Amino acid sequence: MKYRLQIRGLRKRWLINSIGPVIVILALVAIFGSLGLTSVYYTSALSTLEAKATAGADYINTYGMTSYNDYYRSATLYTASFENADKIELQFINRYGRIETSSRGLMAGSRPSTPEIERAMLSGKMESYNGTDPETGEAIIAVSSPLEFNGVVVGVMRYVTATRQLDHQLMLTILAIVGVLLVLSALIFVSSLIFINNVVAPVAEVTAAAKRISGGSYGVQIPNHYSDEMGELVDNINDMSMKISQSEKMQTEFISSVSHELRTPLTAINGWGETLEDETDPANLRRGIGIITKEARRLTNMVEELLEFSKMQDGRFTLQVEEMDLQAELEDAVYTYRQLFRQEGIELEYDDGGEVYEQSIIGDPERIKQVLCNLLDNASKHGGSGKRISVAMRRAEEDYVITIRDYGPGIPEAELPFIKQKFYKGSSKARGSGIGLAVCDEIVERHSGTLTIGNAEGGGTVVTITLPIHNQE
Repeated sequence: MKYRLQIRGLRKRWLINSIGPVIVILALVAIFGSLGLTSVYYTSALSTLEAKATAGADYINTYGMTSYNDYYRSATLYTASFENADKIELQFINRYGRIETSSRGLMAGSRPSTPEIERAMLSGKMESYNGTDPETGEAIIAVSSPLEFNGVVVGVMRYVTATRQLDHQLMLTILAIVGVLLVLSALIFVSSLIFINNVVAPVAEVTAAAKRISGGSYGVQIPNHYSDEMGELVDNINDMSMKISQSEKMQTEFISSVSHELRTPLTAINGWGETLEDETDPANLRRGIGIITKEARRLTNMVEELLEFSKMQDGRFTLQVEEMDLQAELEDAVYTYRQLFRQEGIELEYDDGGEVYEQSIIGDPERIKQVLCNLLDNASKHGGSGKRISVAMRRAEEDYVITIRDYGPGIPEAELPFIKQKFYKGSSKARGSGIGLAVCDEIVERHSGTLTIGNAEGGGTVVTITLPIHNQE
């Protein structure tokens, strides 16, 4: 129930945040458009009346004001020939405010009481009125233009029209606009709803899969039917799920492996310790002490790897950097392991190309030594069956390149992409925790270098370390 509410909430927020502003904008367009149309319609109607009033008053003032009889005859004829009498009423009003003649006839003698008539007589200028007729209560537009005889206003020519038809036409236009906007709003709403539903459905599927993953179903894969950003998200979640599954599997194997690896040397140490309590034979004593020393050293290495891994996980993994002689550190590691390997029947070869590499690197000597020793130890454990290990150092432009190669069985191609992952041991039966290479890779990366592992031509495994040379400038 909670999940459904969340999905509805997502849809609701989308509609409010995306459709809401659009609806508000369309509503404002409708409101201001209606106001604009109203202004245009009424301004056009008023302009039409003013044009007629100006033309009519000019005609009467010019040709019909020679005497009262001529004026009255001109006004009567002008009224009788008025063409728009069905829509507009033409009135001639005397200076007392009474209608002398009208295009509707029955209005003669009446007194219109709209204010623009008096204003036109007093100002001698054309005046207009837009409002309600005080007598009929009808909405009208009226224009009054003064009529002059010898420079004195003797009456007004008044055009008046009801706005009923104008309002009706204006209302139909506004309704048409509102209808179009409503249809547009509905189309936007429906299209947005379809879009958000197309988003919500995969989100719901991804959320359900994520809950299953968080609940412990590592490795769950979501069917990917999408080719857009949602498809990328599904691919990323599938990849995350697979990596979590692999990591969980490797950690389980790691715990099992470490438990076994710790148990074996401890058993040997305990067994030989108990044996040596009563042992008097010097040969057996030396043999037992040698085994105890070897197993203790192996335990120490494993514990150090675990400590390094712990530091990597919680951010305590640091470097004490300084200028260092990489060639000297490499030669020291080779010298240290050469005698140990010889006891195991493994020949350790070293080739520096006959060069003395005087330029230093910036790094932590202890960490670099740890990497070199770990890789040499790995070469003996995993490739010692080849009875030969080759170490070489060269300069490649602004980098030093160190290669460590064994002549053993090599690494299966399918395992190469994972060989540096934490806890990964692959098909190797050699003892170890599975985190040594991960620690080495981390150290080299923090020295701005690279560590790559691959199979060498002719058999065996080759590890390549690249470290940048320190630029004195």
